[in-house]
Amino acid sequence: MFRQDSIHVEPIVSSATVDTIEQKPAKPQTPYQVLRLLPKDATPAQQDSAIQAWFQPGEIHYSSRPDTLHLPGHDIGKSLKDVNLPQYYRENFFSENALFHPELDGGRFGVAGDPIPYTTKNDNIITSMLLVCFVMTLIAFSFSKGFLLRQSKNFFYIPKSDHTMTETSTEIKSQFFFLLQTCLLLALLYFFYTREYVADTFLLSDEYLLVAILTGVFISYYLLKYLLYAYVNLVFFDHKRNKQYFLTLLFLYSLEGVLLYPIVALLTFFDISVQSVAYYTISVVILVKILTFYKCFVIFFRQNGLYLQIILYFCALEIIPLFALWGGLAVIVNALKINF
Repeated sequence: MFRQDSIHVEPIVSSATVDTIEQKPAKPQTPYQVLRLLPKDATPAQQDSAIQAWFQPGEIHYSSRPDTLHLPGHDIGKSLKDVNLPQYYRENFFSENALFHPELDGGRFGVAGDPIPYTTKNDNIITSMLLVCFVMTLIAFSFSKGFLLRQSKNFFYIPKSDHTMTETSTEIKSQFFFLLQTCLLLALLYFFYTREYVADTFLLSDEYLLVAILTGVFISYYLLKYLLYAYVNLVFFDHKRNKQYFLTLLFLYSLEGVLLYPIVALLTFFDISVQSVAYYTISVVILVKILTFYKCFVIFFRQNGLYLQIILYFCALEIIPLFALWGGLAVIVNALKINF
């Protein structure tokens, strides 16, 4: 039979004290305790709101003291990025692994975004070239305006005698600038055609080198044509006709560049289809060839009436070099593109 301990006294708790304890629960110390206070059907958003209501994040203060996690009596460990670090510091279990490169940065965390696709209107270099061409065209036109107007006025005029127009050295230099602009515009057009239908990756370190190579090819093409014309025409025709025909060619090549500039600007800034640009360029080239054939007939073969000779002359000096240029450009691009 066990006797009740007479020393033990039951605490007297009043009903008011019990109500007070129930009305003032203890503050939750962990997020788990907060979630226990919520109903079972609480949504994740409600759970997150409840946790944010109970816990307020504070500012984190990191220690600025030096790292002392090293053996007592030894210096602080050295970094693997130190170039003067002895070899025995670099040796570890993964030293012989070809993929172990502690000196390289591991990169940033997260998912890389989609890169912005290449567009010509976002290309600052091509845009700058077109703006410079526009400004220089206005300057060159101001110097050679009289010569261009005379050429335009007398283009379809058939002179009764062999006479040539007078021109200054500044006007001739302006015509050469128009010729260089035509070479650059043709190079840009073929560059856009290559990116669309041939390839967009090349062996060159920079794609602008391809534009420079294409520009050099067109300059060489017109230079070789001039040498070929000079050699052939000096054999069969006199000096006055050769000079007149040479000035006519400069005018036609300048006209070709002026007609090609709007389509290059539209392709650069408004992203029109390359196919439409190709049709326009072919139309301009055909128009220039027709005008060249007409002036060739008027200057050289009008008085003689040699129709077969002019066809042979025009095909040998205009059509065949044009096809040779197209084939040469295709060979150069195929040699520079990357074949996967």
